[in-house]
Amino acid sequence: MEKLDFTTIDEVVYTEQLLNGLNVILIPKKTLSKTFGIFTADFGGADLEFIPYNETEAVQIPSGTAHYLEHKLFDKGDHDVYAEFGKLGSDVNAYTNDSETSYYFTTVGNEVENVELLLNFVQDPFLTDETVNKEKGIISQEYQMYADIPEQRIYLAVQESLFAKHPVRNEVLGTLESINNMTKEQLLTAYETFYHPTNMTLAISGNFDTEEMMTAIRNNQELKKFPEIGPFTRVYPNEQKEVHESQRTQHMNVSVPKVMIGIKEYVGQIPAKELGIRKLLTSMTLDYFYSRSGKFYQELADSELIDSSFMFTSVIDKTFGFSMIGSNSAHPEQLADQIKTQLKSLATAEIEEQQFERLKKRTIGKTLRRMNSIENNAQGMIWYRNRALSYFEIIPSIQQLTLSDWKSFLSSWIEEERLTVCNIMPE
Repeated sequence: MEKLDFTTIDEVVYTEQLLNGLNVILIPKKTLSKTFGIFTADFGGADLEFIPYNETEAVQIPSGTAHYLEHKLFDKGDHDVYAEFGKLGSDVNAYTNDSETSYYFTTVGNEVENVELLLNFVQDPFLTDETVNKEKGIISQEYQMYADIPEQRIYLAVQESLFAKHPVRNEVLGTLESINNMTKEQLLTAYETFYHPTNMTLAISGNFDTEEMMTAIRNNQELKKFPEIGPFTRVYPNEQKEVHESQRTQHMNVSVPKVMIGIKEYVGQIPAKELGIRKLLTSMTLDYFYSRSGKFYQELADSELIDSSFMFTSVIDKTFGFSMIGSNSAHPEQLADQIKTQLKSLATAEIEEQQFERLKKRTIGKTLRRMNSIENNAQGMIWYRNRALSYFEIIPSIQQLTLSDWKSFLSSWIEEERLTVCNIMPE
């Protein structure tokens, strides 16, 4: 077990890779009463093709497989996973996004027992033709529910408009067709590759005894047998630089039009260090110009082009990146034109050193506040580790950024061919 001291933020982390390949991260916080545990497979909705270990032919799995598998791992036939966690006084849940599937619990006691239960239910799939078919109706209903939510529809519309081939353009749940055609064999194919301990990370953050916890995890894993597996290769289609569609309009039962501008950040694999810097600079730029104190936000608000629904977000990952800016607006065309004009102006924006230093300090402050959360710390450690980065090195990375770095980023961030405008208009 390796001890990592992050003295600047007063954090201590213990890590170990077990003999079966499972990566374990422990973040003890004795002053807290709560403990959070999360078990993550490096497998999400965008992972649809791979070449298994020692094979040469690529295997394809249907859209929505990762999410479907998340549902099925809670189904044990003869016992209820939720009830078992409830007996321990804890809550359990899970989520799937484009790049990972995570199972997690929160508790104020029985920490070791909760971790053992988490490991056991995720590592013991109960898949039969009958149970897989039973889930189709449930997930189809979930799909229909999201399809009726305008915010969800416009988010997906942006992804579909930005990307022509990369599977990040797909709904994480899949399509009604892929859901209703899902088979036990397809789920097992995904499970055997992506849920092997070598592709998973367990992180525990909160009030627990480090030695006791690590010993319990080792003992739990030593009792289980997993097939030997080497590295497998994820396969992604070649994606074009420009957007798939520059504009898309849909009609729904809304009272006010919705507008979302999408930015296609990049496609293809980028080095870990570049990924970390890009994630920081994208987030800092959006925050500086489009937070409620930002210049661009004020321009849009003063022109009465936006309302309280205004939002921005960015997703920067290993093989894709995109950002979104949007709002409800009575003047959708004017809002889209104004945001695009603002974004294009950044290439030649005049920014002083003092402004950038203030932004860095503000970003460090926000980062420290996020790091006060045991949930954020556990999730962050896993996300950054899976991308060959260090979560608790974010603050030194911010401190090392220069005004020249930011200006260089802004000079090439926005191109017309990488922008899309998506609208949802009243029926």
